[in-house]
Amino acid sequence: MNKYLMITLLTFITFAQAEMKCESGKCSGDKNIPSKNIQKDSNKKPTIEQLFNVTTVQVKEISAAPKQINYGYIVAQDSLKVDVFAWYSGFVTELYADTLYKKVKKGDALAKVYSPEVYKAKQDYLNSIHFNATRSSPAMLKSAKTKLQLLGVSQKEIDDIQKKRKANEYTTIYAPVSGWIFEKNINQGASFNSKMKLFQIINLNRVWLEAKLFQYELSKFNNLEDFNVNIKGLDKTFKAKKNLIYPMIDPKETTVTLRLNLDNTDGLLKPGMYAKLHASAKKSVKLVIPRTAAMRKSGIWYVFLATEFKGEYEPLAVELKPLDNKYFEITKGLVVGDKVVNNALFMMDSDAQINSIY
Repeated sequence: MNKYLMITLLTFITFAQAEMKCESGKCSGDKNIPSKNIQKDSNKKPTIEQLFNVTTVQVKEISAAPKQINYGYIVAQDSLKVDVFAWYSGFVTELYADTLYKKVKKGDALAKVYSPEVYKAKQDYLNSIHFNATRSSPAMLKSAKTKLQLLGVSQKEIDDIQKKRKANEYTTIYAPVSGWIFEKNINQGASFNSKMKLFQIINLNRVWLEAKLFQYELSKFNNLEDFNVNIKGLDKTFKAKKNLIYPMIDPKETTVTLRLNLDNTDGLLKPGMYAKLHASAKKSVKLVIPRTAAMRKSGIWYVFLATEFKGEYEPLAVELKPLDNKYFEITKGLVVGDKVVNNALFMMDSDAQINSIY
Protein backbone atom coordinates (compact mmCIF):
# COMPACT_ATOMS: atom_id res chain seq x y z
CA MET A 1 0.00 0.00 0.00
CA ASN A 2 1.16 3.49 -0.79
CA LYS A 3 2.83 5.15 2.19
CA TYR A 4 0.93 8.39 1.83
CA LEU A 5 -2.39 6.55 1.56
CA MET A 6 -1.76 4.66 4.84
CA ILE A 7 -0.94 7.90 6.68
CA THR A 8 -4.16 9.46 5.42
CA LEU A 9 -6.29 6.49 6.55
CA LEU A 10 -4.73 6.45 10.01
CA THR A 11 -5.35 10.16 10.41
CA PHE A 12 -9.06 9.76 9.42
CA ILE A 13 -9.62 6.82 11.84
CA THR A 14 -8.04 8.73 14.74
CA PHE A 15 -10.24 11.78 14.05
CA ALA A 16 -13.41 9.67 13.82
CA GLN A 17 -12.67 7.94 17.15
CA ALA A 18 -12.18 11.32 18.82
CA GLU A 19 -15.50 12.56 17.45
CA MET A 20 -17.32 9.43 18.72
CA LYS A 21 -15.93 9.99 22.23
CA CYS A 22 -17.13 13.61 22.17
CA GLU A 23 -20.60 12.54 21.18
CA SER A 24 -20.75 10.11 24.12
CA GLY A 25 -19.78 12.88 26.55
CA LYS A 26 -16.17 11.76 26.97
CA CYS A 27 -14.45 14.62 25.21
CA SER A 28 -10.96 15.44 26.44
CA GLY A 29 -7.77 16.78 25.16
CA ASP A 30 -7.86 20.04 23.29
CA LYS A 31 -11.71 20.05 22.86
CA ASN A 32 -13.30 22.29 25.54
CA ILE A 33 -17.15 21.90 25.60
CA PRO A 34 -18.90 24.49 27.88
CA SER A 35 -21.41 23.04 30.34
CA LYS A 36 -23.80 24.61 32.92
CA ASN A 37 -23.74 23.11 36.40
CA ILE A 38 -27.07 24.00 38.12
CA GLN A 39 -27.03 23.77 41.90
CA LYS A 40 -30.59 22.86 42.78
CA ASP A 41 -32.03 24.35 45.93
CA SER A 42 -34.39 21.88 47.61
CA ASN A 43 -36.60 24.82 48.73
CA LYS A 44 -36.79 26.41 45.31
CA LYS A 45 -39.96 25.96 43.27
CA PRO A 46 -39.56 23.93 40.05
CA THR A 47 -38.91 26.02 36.99
CA ILE A 48 -38.76 25.48 33.26
CA GLU A 49 -35.67 26.67 31.43
CA GLN A 50 -35.99 27.79 27.83
CA LEU A 51 -32.88 28.60 25.80
CA PHE A 52 -34.87 30.13 22.94
CA ASN A 53 -36.54 33.53 22.86
CA VAL A 54 -39.83 33.72 24.78
CA THR A 55 -42.19 36.69 24.62
CA THR A 56 -43.58 37.88 27.92
CA VAL A 57 -46.37 40.30 28.77
CA GLN A 58 -47.10 42.27 31.91
CA VAL A 59 -50.20 41.76 33.99
CA LYS A 60 -52.12 45.03 33.70
CA GLU A 61 -55.29 46.79 34.72
CA ILE A 62 -57.82 47.96 32.13
CA SER A 63 -61.19 49.65 32.28
CA ALA A 64 -63.54 47.10 30.81
CA ALA A 65 -67.14 46.00 30.82
CA PRO A 66 -68.13 42.32 30.82
CA LYS A 67 -69.84 41.53 27.54
CA GLN A 68 -72.13 38.80 26.37
CA ILE A 69 -73.53 37.90 22.95
CA ASN A 70 -76.84 36.14 22.45
CA TYR A 71 -79.21 35.55 19.57
CA GLY A 72 -82.95 35.69 19.14
CA TYR A 73 -85.91 36.77 17.05
CA ILE A 74 -88.02 39.90 16.68
CA VAL A 75 -91.64 39.28 17.73
CA ALA A 76 -94.75 41.44 17.99
CA GLN A 77 -95.75 42.66 21.42
CA ASP A 78 -98.82 40.94 22.85
CA SER A 79 -100.22 44.22 24.17
CA LEU A 80 -100.23 45.67 20.64
CA LYS A 81 -102.25 42.83 19.10
CA VAL A 82 -105.94 43.66 18.69
CA ASP A 83 -108.60 41.15 17.64
CA VAL A 84 -111.56 42.61 15.77
CA PHE A 85 -114.95 41.02 16.46
CA ALA A 86 -118.44 42.09 15.46
CA TRP A 87 -120.73 41.80 18.49
CA TYR A 88 -123.51 40.53 16.27
CA SER A 89 -124.17 38.21 13.32
CA GLY A 90 -124.32 39.37 9.75
CA PHE A 91 -123.07 39.29 6.16
CA VAL A 92 -120.19 41.05 4.43
CA THR A 93 -121.48 43.32 1.67
CA GLU A 94 -118.21 45.11 0.96
CA LEU A 95 -114.72 44.20 2.14
CA TYR A 96 -112.20 47.05 2.28
CA ALA A 97 -109.42 45.23 4.14
CA ASP A 98 -109.27 42.56 1.49
CA THR A 99 -105.65 41.36 1.82
CA LEU A 100 -103.37 40.16 4.57
CA TYR A 101 -100.61 42.49 5.81
CA LYS A 102 -102.44 45.57 4.65
CA LYS A 103 -101.52 48.62 6.70
CA VAL A 104 -104.44 50.47 8.22
CA LYS A 105 -104.91 53.52 10.40
CA LYS A 106 -107.18 53.84 13.37
CA GLY A 107 -110.68 54.67 12.08
CA ASP A 108 -110.19 53.19 8.60
CA ALA A 109 -113.17 51.19 7.30
CA LEU A 110 -112.47 47.45 7.27
CA ALA A 111 -115.81 46.11 6.00
CA LYS A 112 -119.41 47.12 5.35
CA VAL A 113 -121.87 44.54 6.67
CA TYR A 114 -125.57 43.89 6.98
CA SER A 115 -126.91 42.65 10.30
CA PRO A 116 -130.67 42.22 10.94
CA GLU A 117 -129.98 42.60 14.68
CA VAL A 118 -128.18 45.91 14.27
CA TYR A 119 -130.69 47.23 11.75
CA LYS A 120 -133.54 46.56 14.18
CA ALA A 121 -131.62 48.31 16.98
CA LYS A 122 -131.13 51.34 14.71
CA GLN A 123 -134.83 51.46 13.94
CA ASP A 124 -135.63 51.25 17.67
CA TYR A 125 -133.32 54.18 18.33
CA LEU A 126 -134.92 56.16 15.50
CA ASN A 127 -138.39 55.45 16.86
CA SER A 128 -137.32 56.54 20.34
CA ILE A 129 -136.05 59.81 18.87
CA HIS A 130 -139.44 60.44 17.22
CA PHE A 131 -141.32 59.45 20.35
CA ASN A 132 -139.12 61.64 22.56
CA ALA A 133 -139.84 64.58 20.28
CA THR A 134 -143.56 64.39 21.11
CA ARG A 135 -143.35 62.96 24.59
CA SER A 136 -140.26 63.40 26.70
CA SER A 137 -138.83 59.94 27.32
CA PRO A 138 -135.12 60.39 28.04
CA ALA A 139 -134.80 56.95 29.67
CA MET A 140 -136.15 55.16 26.61
CA LEU A 141 -133.94 57.25 24.33
CA LYS A 142 -130.88 56.51 26.39
CA SER A 143 -131.65 52.79 26.52
CA ALA A 144 -132.00 52.54 22.72
CA LYS A 145 -128.75 54.45 22.23
CA THR A 146 -126.88 52.29 24.75
CA LYS A 147 -128.00 49.15 22.93
CA LEU A 148 -126.37 50.39 19.73
CA GLN A 149 -123.18 51.23 21.61
CA LEU A 150 -123.08 47.77 23.18
CA LEU A 151 -123.44 46.19 19.74
CA GLY A 152 -120.32 48.05 18.66
CA VAL A 153 -121.97 50.51 16.29
CA SER A 154 -119.69 53.51 15.78
CA GLN A 155 -120.54 56.82 17.37
CA LYS A 156 -120.54 58.40 13.90
CA GLU A 157 -123.39 56.15 12.73
CA ILE A 158 -125.35 56.78 15.91
CA ASP A 159 -125.00 60.54 15.43
CA ASP A 160 -126.05 60.22 11.77
CA ILE A 161 -129.32 58.59 12.82
CA GLN A 162 -130.07 61.52 15.10
CA LYS A 163 -129.12 64.15 12.53
CA LYS A 164 -130.63 62.61 9.39
CA ARG A 165 -133.58 60.92 11.10
CA LYS A 166 -132.86 57.83 9.04
CA ALA A 167 -131.54 54.34 9.91
CA ASN A 168 -129.03 52.96 7.43
CA GLU A 169 -129.46 49.21 6.90
CA TYR A 170 -125.69 48.75 6.53
CA THR A 171 -123.09 49.02 9.28
CA THR A 172 -119.37 49.71 8.89
CA ILE A 173 -116.66 47.98 10.94
CA TYR A 174 -113.74 50.31 11.60
CA ALA A 175 -110.12 49.66 12.61
CA PRO A 176 -109.83 50.21 16.38
CA VAL A 177 -106.04 50.82 16.15
CA SER A 178 -103.38 51.56 13.58
CA GLY A 179 -101.23 48.68 12.40
CA TRP A 180 -100.95 45.76 10.03
CA ILE A 181 -103.59 43.12 9.34
CA PHE A 182 -101.98 39.83 10.34
CA GLU A 183 -105.20 37.79 10.28
CA LYS A 184 -108.23 38.01 7.96
CA ASN A 185 -110.96 35.44 8.41
CA ILE A 186 -113.72 36.80 6.15
CA ASN A 187 -114.12 37.33 2.42
CA GLN A 188 -116.49 39.27 0.23
CA GLY A 189 -120.05 37.95 0.81
CA ALA A 190 -119.13 35.81 3.82
CA SER A 191 -121.36 35.37 6.83
CA PHE A 192 -120.13 35.73 10.39
CA ASN A 193 -121.36 35.52 13.95
CA SER A 194 -120.56 37.28 17.20
CA LYS A 195 -118.02 34.64 18.27
CA MET A 196 -115.94 34.84 15.11
CA LYS A 197 -112.68 36.78 14.95
CA LEU A 198 -112.79 38.84 11.77
CA PHE A 199 -109.32 40.45 11.81
CA GLN A 200 -106.22 40.74 13.92
CA ILE A 201 -104.37 44.04 13.72
CA ILE A 202 -100.86 44.37 15.12
CA ASN A 203 -99.16 47.66 15.79
CA LEU A 204 -95.39 47.38 15.19
CA ASN A 205 -94.29 50.75 16.56
CA ARG A 206 -92.79 48.77 19.44
CA VAL A 207 -91.57 45.18 19.24
CA TRP A 208 -89.90 42.60 21.44
CA LEU A 209 -86.64 40.76 21.01
CA GLU A 210 -86.84 37.27 22.46
CA ALA A 211 -83.25 36.12 22.98
CA LYS A 212 -82.07 32.74 24.23
CA LEU A 213 -79.78 32.54 27.26
CA PHE A 214 -78.03 29.38 28.40
CA GLN A 215 -78.61 28.34 31.99
CA TYR A 216 -75.03 29.11 33.06
CA GLU A 217 -75.39 32.69 31.77
CA LEU A 218 -78.20 33.58 34.16
CA SER A 219 -75.95 34.18 37.19
CA LYS A 220 -74.06 37.04 35.54
CA PHE A 221 -76.93 38.44 33.52
CA ASN A 222 -78.27 40.63 36.34
CA ASN A 223 -75.12 42.77 36.07
CA LEU A 224 -75.67 43.49 32.39
CA GLU A 225 -77.35 46.84 31.80
CA ASP A 226 -76.59 48.02 28.28
CA PHE A 227 -78.26 46.20 25.37
CA ASN A 228 -77.62 46.79 21.67
CA VAL A 229 -79.26 44.85 18.86
CA ASN A 230 -77.94 44.30 15.34
CA ILE A 231 -79.88 42.86 12.43
CA LYS A 232 -78.14 41.38 9.41
CA GLY A 233 -78.83 43.61 6.43
CA LEU A 234 -79.58 46.72 8.51
CA ASP A 235 -76.82 49.24 9.23
CA LYS A 236 -78.59 50.68 12.27
CA THR A 237 -77.86 49.57 15.85
CA PHE A 238 -80.99 49.44 18.00
CA LYS A 239 -81.05 50.20 21.72
CA ALA A 240 -83.08 47.76 23.79
CA LYS A 241 -84.44 47.72 27.32
CA LYS A 242 -84.63 44.60 29.46
CA ASN A 243 -88.25 43.65 30.04
CA LEU A 244 -88.57 40.14 31.44
CA ILE A 245 -86.82 36.81 31.83
CA TYR A 246 -89.37 34.06 31.32
CA PRO A 247 -89.80 31.96 34.49
CA MET A 248 -89.15 28.62 32.79
CA ILE A 249 -86.32 26.82 31.06
CA ASP A 250 -86.52 24.82 27.87
CA PRO A 251 -85.45 21.33 29.05
CA LYS A 252 -84.29 20.28 25.58
CA GLU A 253 -81.92 23.20 25.04
CA THR A 254 -81.43 24.25 28.71
CA THR A 255 -82.11 27.82 27.64
CA VAL A 256 -84.29 30.55 29.05
CA THR A 257 -85.93 33.35 27.07
CA LEU A 258 -85.04 36.99 27.68
CA ARG A 259 -87.51 39.59 26.47
CA LEU A 260 -86.42 43.13 25.58
CA ASN A 261 -88.34 46.18 24.36
CA LEU A 262 -87.35 47.87 21.09
CA ASP A 263 -88.63 51.09 19.56
CA ASN A 264 -89.68 50.55 15.95
CA THR A 265 -91.34 53.81 14.93
CA ASP A 266 -89.28 53.81 11.72
CA GLY A 267 -90.73 50.38 10.84
CA LEU A 268 -87.39 48.71 10.04
CA LEU A 269 -87.89 45.76 12.38
CA LYS A 270 -90.15 42.94 11.21
CA PRO A 271 -91.44 39.98 13.25
CA GLY A 272 -89.33 36.91 12.51
CA MET A 273 -86.06 38.79 11.95
CA TYR A 274 -82.97 37.04 13.37
CA ALA A 275 -81.14 39.38 15.73
CA LYS A 276 -77.77 39.52 17.51
CA LEU A 277 -77.83 40.92 21.04
CA HIS A 278 -74.75 42.60 22.55
CA ALA A 279 -75.15 42.95 26.31
CA SER A 280 -72.61 44.65 28.59
CA ALA A 281 -72.26 45.85 32.18
CA LYS A 282 -70.89 49.14 33.52
CA LYS A 283 -67.16 49.64 33.06
CA SER A 284 -64.87 48.79 35.96
CA VAL A 285 -61.13 48.22 36.49
CA LYS A 286 -60.07 44.63 35.83
CA LEU A 287 -56.71 42.85 36.26
CA VAL A 288 -56.12 41.04 32.97
CA ILE A 289 -53.80 38.89 30.90
CA PRO A 290 -54.17 37.84 27.26
CA ARG A 291 -56.10 34.63 26.73
CA THR A 292 -52.99 33.07 25.15
CA ALA A 293 -51.05 33.50 28.41
CA ALA A 294 -53.04 30.88 30.33
CA MET A 295 -53.49 27.17 29.86
CA ARG A 296 -55.74 24.67 31.59
CA LYS A 297 -54.52 21.34 32.91
CA SER A 298 -56.47 18.91 35.12
CA GLY A 299 -59.09 21.55 35.77
CA ILE A 300 -56.56 24.18 36.94
CA TRP A 301 -55.46 27.30 35.11
CA TYR A 302 -51.71 27.91 34.85
CA VAL A 303 -49.49 30.75 33.72
CA PHE A 304 -45.71 30.75 33.37
CA LEU A 305 -44.27 33.48 35.58
CA ALA A 306 -40.90 34.99 34.67
CA THR A 307 -38.39 34.45 37.51
CA GLU A 308 -35.39 36.57 38.50
CA PHE A 309 -33.18 34.22 36.45
CA LYS A 310 -33.16 34.95 32.76
CA GLY A 311 -34.74 32.17 30.73
CA GLU A 312 -36.45 30.45 33.69
CA TYR A 313 -40.24 30.44 34.12
CA GLU A 314 -42.25 29.20 37.05
CA PRO A 315 -45.57 27.41 36.42
CA LEU A 316 -48.11 29.15 38.65
CA ALA A 317 -51.71 28.14 39.36
CA VAL A 318 -54.10 31.09 39.12
CA GLU A 319 -57.79 31.78 39.31
CA LEU A 320 -59.37 33.59 36.39
CA LYS A 321 -62.55 34.05 34.43
CA PRO A 322 -63.25 35.05 30.83
CA LEU A 323 -63.66 38.78 30.30
CA ASP A 324 -64.04 38.92 26.52
CA ASN A 325 -62.59 37.24 23.44
CA LYS A 326 -59.19 38.85 24.10
CA TYR A 327 -58.58 38.83 27.86
CA PHE A 328 -58.93 36.73 30.99
CA GLU A 329 -59.66 38.54 34.24
CA ILE A 330 -57.31 37.47 37.05
CA THR A 331 -59.09 36.98 40.37
CA LYS A 332 -56.22 35.36 42.31
CA GLY A 333 -52.52 34.59 41.90
CA LEU A 334 -51.05 37.61 40.09
CA VAL A 335 -50.55 41.32 40.69
CA VAL A 336 -50.03 44.31 38.43
CA GLY A 337 -46.57 44.26 36.82
CA ASP A 338 -45.98 40.50 36.99
CA LYS A 339 -44.51 39.17 33.77
CA VAL A 340 -45.89 35.98 32.25
CA VAL A 341 -45.21 34.10 29.05
CA ASN A 342 -47.52 35.36 26.32
CA ASN A 343 -48.04 31.90 24.79
CA ALA A 344 -48.50 29.35 27.56
CA LEU A 345 -48.95 26.42 25.16
CA PHE A 346 -45.49 27.16 23.80
CA MET A 347 -44.04 26.16 27.19
CA MET A 348 -45.64 22.71 27.25
CA ASP A 349 -42.45 20.74 26.55
CA SER A 350 -42.39 17.03 27.32
CA ASP A 351 -39.74 17.19 30.06
CA ALA A 352 -41.81 19.57 32.18
CA GLN A 353 -44.85 17.30 31.99
CA ILE A 354 -42.91 14.06 32.55
CA ASN A 355 -41.29 15.49 35.64
CA SER A 356 -44.71 16.62 36.93
CA ILE A 357 -43.60 20.26 37.21
CA TYR A 358 -47.16 21.24 36.34
